[in-house]
Amino acid sequence: MEVQETRVQTDRVLTIPNILSMARLLGVPLFLWLILLPEFGGPKADGWALLVLALSGVSDYLDGKLARRWNQISSLGRILDPAADRLYILSTLVGLTWREILPLWLTLALLARELMLLVMVGILRRHGYPPPQVNFLGKAATFNLMYAFPLLLLSDGNTWLASLAEVFGWAFAGWGTTLYWWAGILYVVQVRRLVKADAVAD
Repeated sequence: MEVQETRVQTDRVLTIPNILSMARLLGVPLFLWLILLPEFGGPKADGWALLVLALSGVSDYLDGKLARRWNQISSLGRILDPAADRLYILSTLVGLTWREILPLWLTLALLARELMLLVMVGILRRHGYPPPQVNFLGKAATFNLMYAFPLLLLSDGNTWLASLAEVFGWAFAGWGTTLYWWAGILYVVQVRRLVKADAVAD
């Protein structure tokens, strides 16, 4: 979860919030395996995949809340948390696109945004700046997508529940994709201002 810049950071590694974030990362390959199991002749395990995703969401909430409450905000935690978010999004994109639940154009649109952000991080590092901090808009985009993907996974069926999940899933996917790109554009603007300020200073 997002943390405030004004709080004191620690270099400790083995904190409860960091352990929760590490557990989230370990859940990524399990989640992807559960989604793709039917594609390799195994039984459908969407319910278990949704459970892993739900537990990831709970731990995402807890690691930030506990880090703030127990003053255990760490440099490692600020790397692990957004990394786990992005890996869950990436694994879900791969799994749902493979199963043809998500169209390829949506997957490419979200991956293009990630590629753009990687370029911006490289530019920042070249100028001696750390990666941009996760802002509220970026978190809102991630939450929308994390709601969208389970619903779209549930939509893979012929029941009334699947039809309902499809409607809400695409609504969240639309909002999430829009906010994801909006947050990305704001990062580009932020990077441009920093680079321009450096050029003026020189």
